[in-house]
Amino acid sequence: MDINLLSPIEKKALDDFLDIVNKSRNQNAEKQMLPRSALKFLMARKFDVPRSLQLYQSHETVRIREGIVKFDPHTDPLKRELETGKFTILPAIDKNGSMIALFSAGKHSPTETTHQTTLQGVVYQLDVALDDYDTQRNGIIFIYNMTGSKYTNFDYDLSQKILNLLKGAYPARLKKVLIVTAPLWFKAPFRILQLFVREKLRDRVHMINASQLPQHIPKECLPEELGGTLRIDHGTWLAHCLKVHQDDMGDLCPSVPADRKLFSTITSSISGSPAGSSAGSSANSSPVGTIKKNGDLSKTLANGDASCDLLAINTEITDAQNGSLSSYSELEIYEEIPDEFEATGVSLQEFIENLNIKGKKGLHDEYSFIKSNPPTGSFEIARSRANATKNRYIDVLCYDHTRVKLPVIDDDPSTDYINANYVDGYRQKRAFISTQGPLTRTFHDFWRMVWHNKCIVIVMTTRTVERCRVKCDQYWPLDQKTYCAVGNFTIINNSIEQDKDWVISNLTLVNKDTEEKRTVVHMQFSSWPDFGVPQSAVAMLEFRQKTRDYQKQYLKHIEWKGHPLGPPIVVHCSAGIGRTGTFITIDISIQRLEASGVIDIQGTVEKIRSQRAHSIQMPDQYVFCCLALLEFATCNGYLQTIDLSRFEDDEQSDAEE
Repeated sequence: MDINLLSPIEKKALDDFLDIVNKSRNQNAEKQMLPRSALKFLMARKFDVPRSLQLYQSHETVRIREGIVKFDPHTDPLKRELETGKFTILPAIDKNGSMIALFSAGKHSPTETTHQTTLQGVVYQLDVALDDYDTQRNGIIFIYNMTGSKYTNFDYDLSQKILNLLKGAYPARLKKVLIVTAPLWFKAPFRILQLFVREKLRDRVHMINASQLPQHIPKECLPEELGGTLRIDHGTWLAHCLKVHQDDMGDLCPSVPADRKLFSTITSSISGSPAGSSAGSSANSSPVGTIKKNGDLSKTLANGDASCDLLAINTEITDAQNGSLSSYSELEIYEEIPDEFEATGVSLQEFIENLNIKGKKGLHDEYSFIKSNPPTGSFEIARSRANATKNRYIDVLCYDHTRVKLPVIDDDPSTDYINANYVDGYRQKRAFISTQGPLTRTFHDFWRMVWHNKCIVIVMTTRTVERCRVKCDQYWPLDQKTYCAVGNFTIINNSIEQDKDWVISNLTLVNKDTEEKRTVVHMQFSSWPDFGVPQSAVAMLEFRQKTRDYQKQYLKHIEWKGHPLGPPIVVHCSAGIGRTGTFITIDISIQRLEASGVIDIQGTVEKIRSQRAHSIQMPDQYVFCCLALLEFATCNGYLQTIDLSRFEDDEQSDAEE
């Protein structure tokens, strides 16, 4: 990349990054890093200097620890490893410009090669691929091809090291990981592996059949062995790698002993202690903003302790197994999520055509396929004896890896539990909290959750009583100018706005311990039947827009440093999966359509279900998401007319049967 094309802020970030890194290298008598190498780390973290330094630190730590700092492709075992072709870079890019890396598990023999040699082969080639500016900008798609592989080919520890390297310790934007044709024996260890992979990466990992690959990557970009039209010339690629490395790639990771003194200058810069004027200026040069740090993080990195818990080396200090935040301030670290569905989604016209082809029956089949996939996480905390009575339904539990974690009371670990999960929105991490309708015994937990996460909007998509059954207990004061006391909170209903389809209550939430007050808007959509869909998509869409309007309006009145769209919106029905999942799917799909013109209902539902198990309970709810999105497109001028004649014909034929 031509440095002259950088913006002034980016040039300042580059200067600050190089100044800090090269001071550290001087201390160890190492070769200076070149600007082109520094740009790799900066581009991977959007020119945020502190985060780029953390990436560089973990990158060096892992490569030194694993012995992948010096390559000799002319001698064994690396020469033999490269010639197997088990890992290669495909000579094609996807439609978004992402480079495609292929690891063929069937060619790997754990008894014949070491982790060090295999990782050297991977990094030797990735370093060359990353020398390309477009690859730095557009990222990597990693295909883990298990076609024809046997149990003897699989190495769990190696798989974990590769995933950790790509996500937490390598200067590349990992767009997605596609695990192709996984045998049955792989699925159990894969689920275990998922528990130790950061939530953000877990959402980018897809286990698919070879027939599903073209949904992610065009056929012309896939090798013939995976049903594509691409012919791989691995020998030509290796010759290119050799030439690039001979042209001096050595400054990405210097060849140094593993016992060197690691990163003292960098650590002091990240942790905020004085390290010269450049360190101080780098903290302010980031266009993203100031990053909150955990005091133990710099200590961990300085000690070189970046074991398989590289998952913890990130700007959002997350409980690696529970995926839960230790305090709401960490929720305010703003990190935009890339739209992973841009590559797999379709345009509005293509979406309509697909609806006509599939018909209602086809959508029901599509939903059945989604529903047939088993949960992707564990429910151990929700199932524990101490927490069992806090679940409204014994068969609707919350995942451990995305559960909302409350502050512990009186050192009782069970007090951190509530049946609720964080769910990502469109380009927004933890945009929603999906939860069950509160029980009387969990009222205090519910309001603690609202307070702890600084929530300002609560969306309720159920009535308290339906079909003579209690669906949700009355956890807020029903009438205006009334209040209720719950634990250390007082909830005051200031005013009510009523419509035939919804009731909106303007509440004041008072923390009696601190005397602090916050405004919370409670929005109840009352015309949505249980196990069904609203009669009017228009009413639902108007309600959804009001939700966004209130979120935007009241965000101005709170202290919030996180995502511009604000803190999580709490969404619940009775179980917190059917109507809740439907509302969230519609909201995300509308935002994606507005921003990029892309639609991917199936992918959106699958992702939501990976964070809140069993979201969207009924096939009709899935169909409603599709039709509501078309209603939105029509009402907002994206479409003049919609021809769904074939879709309607399909419905009629079903009725006649």
